[in-house]
Amino acid sequence: MKPLANDERASTVMVYTQSMLIRGEIVLRDTMRASIWLRTQGVPNFIHLFNAQVIQLAGTPAKNYSRPELFLPASEIIGFHVAPPAQDPLDYDASETNRRMQPIQILMGSFVVQAKLRVSTATDFAATLDVMNTSWLSLYEADISNPYLPQLSLQVPMLLVKPNKMMIGLM
Repeated sequence: MKPLANDERASTVMVYTQSMLIRGEIVLRDTMRASIWLRTQGVPNFIHLFNAQVIQLAGTPAKNYSRPELFLPASEIIGFHVAPPAQDPLDYDASETNRRMQPIQILMGSFVVQAKLRVSTATDFAATLDVMNTSWLSLYEADISNPYLPQLSLQVPMLLVKPNKMMIGLM
């Protein structure tokens, strides 16, 4: 990795695709929050990860790779969060009225996520999904596992997911 500029910092993140889990570092401006970075303007077509550790789940058994640098198409990403134990402030105001946390379970590729989705109390869940027009959805208090990686058990305060690349079940 090149030396960081005075206004840059490296953040360790975890990236999910349909068939891979990747842990690596991204370089961002000091003013940017890594946890919501994919929602911002100017995200590149290829995400540049440093010190990348890849678990490929496309076959049995899973394969591990390490690369000093990795370029991943942003369009392939279905989930994204800051790697524990690091965390950013949550992206909502807890005092906001007419909102509740709906417990859900999502299937994101081969990953199973039990989490909470912040929804309106004024509409039912199906209507909320129908009118939702966002490319990234925030989930909270997420427990992430994968049946092909029994040792994987992550708890993260916030996770970004692509709503059009997952199935949602109510709990």
